[in-house]
Amino acid sequence: MEFLIASAIGALTWAGIYLSLRGRTFPVVLGISMLSYAINLFLFAIGRLKVGAPPLYEEGLSNYTDPLPQALVLTAIVISFGMSALTVVLALRTFLETGTDQVDGEPDPAIDPLEGDRAEWIERRNAHRIDMIGEERL
Repeated sequence: MEFLIASAIGALTWAGIYLSLRGRTFPVVLGISMLSYAINLFLFAIGRLKVGAPPLYEEGLSNYTDPLPQALVLTAIVISFGMSALTVVLALRTFLETGTDQVDGEPDPAIDPLEGDRAEWIERRNAHRIDMIGEERL
């Protein structure tokens, strides 16, 4: 059982680091999420996995599970959800401001529609006074 949990933690960590080093923002967001999953699984595993044991201590009971790792994982899940939402909003805002989803903010001529002419793209976008999500700008 420990080998399976350790392998899962290692695979999630590897995938998270690999995706975090990509050049686009969406894989970076996924990589950060994978790293948070790996950390949550690690925190849960350090609490010694016991099947069928109650999480609270009762009088006369000798086999119980430590509730602290479970509380830490629950707190980490809430924090990672909030940080993921913030990262997605920041990535979307960066895309709307720069016109590209590259991490460094420079356009990718192989993928961007105007072959890297960022100024023309921004001028065409601003000419219609409409955001990328279809709302009129003030």
